[in-house]
Amino acid sequence: MEKPVDYSQIERTAARRKRSVRTVTYILLALWALIVLFPFYWMLLTSVKSYGAYNSEYIPQFFTLSPTLQNYVDAFSAVPLGRYLLNTFIFTVATTAVMMVVITLAAFAFARLQFRGKNLVFTLFLALMMIPNELVIITNFATITSMNMRNSFLGLILPSVTSVFYIYLLKENFAQVPDSLYFAAKVDGTSDRKYLFKVMVPICRPTLITIAILKVIECWNSYVWPRLITDDERYFLVSNGIQEIRENGFGRENIPAMMAAVVVISVPLIVLFLVFRDKIMAGVSRGGTKG
Repeated sequence: MEKPVDYSQIERTAARRKRSVRTVTYILLALWALIVLFPFYWMLLTSVKSYGAYNSEYIPQFFTLSPTLQNYVDAFSAVPLGRYLLNTFIFTVATTAVMMVVITLAAFAFARLQFRGKNLVFTLFLALMMIPNELVIITNFATITSMNMRNSFLGLILPSVTSVFYIYLLKENFAQVPDSLYFAAKVDGTSDRKYLFKVMVPICRPTLITIAILKVIECWNSYVWPRLITDDERYFLVSNGIQEIRENGFGRENIPAMMAAVVVISVPLIVLFLVFRDKIMAGVSRGGTKG
């Protein structure tokens, strides 16, 4: 006689296995989080250590009993860090605003408008992504220099007001909007411009928000182009400011003050990402989903 199957035992075994897998997963994720977050913790910790305390540590200390904010005062007094932050804010906002207009119009044209050679033009447009960034920078530098726009906000902003990748991402997102909406709008006499801003932009708002946030982060972290196109301190961004601090501020020895400046520069982006992280993930996943 066959022994009856104990389904309750099978369920308990499966539940224990599931809990074990979940526990191991959480442990690995916690370890990975510690590895990722430790540099930020070390940066913040170093920024509140006094110069003397930091240099007297033969063995690195993972906490401090006498934190100080003097390093932050030094970061703003050694160099005009406030001006660098303002310049970066202007550069970031202006570049992002202009780029959003450019890519929205371009993506709409490729997604909805019909014109001769559209597919060929879009293919050639995508081929621009294959060009090495160094070559693009050299070309942009020669162009901006020939137009006498070095050491100006216009020279900083113009080469960054478009992006082939963002146009492609937004075009794919626009293509997901049913054609029936467009044809119905045209029957009602709606212009293409009105259809774009009244229908497509609201529908694709998550992707637009994601692109805007990613562009803000990209502009804020921009280093090579600002260093190349500006040598006037009046137009330095925070990326230039870090180098200026190392060279002409408090030097390479005052690491706590340097870390304080890095914290000041990094906090806006960290806050931005934490606030909009769900929208970033939703926008990217939506942009990559067909149908």
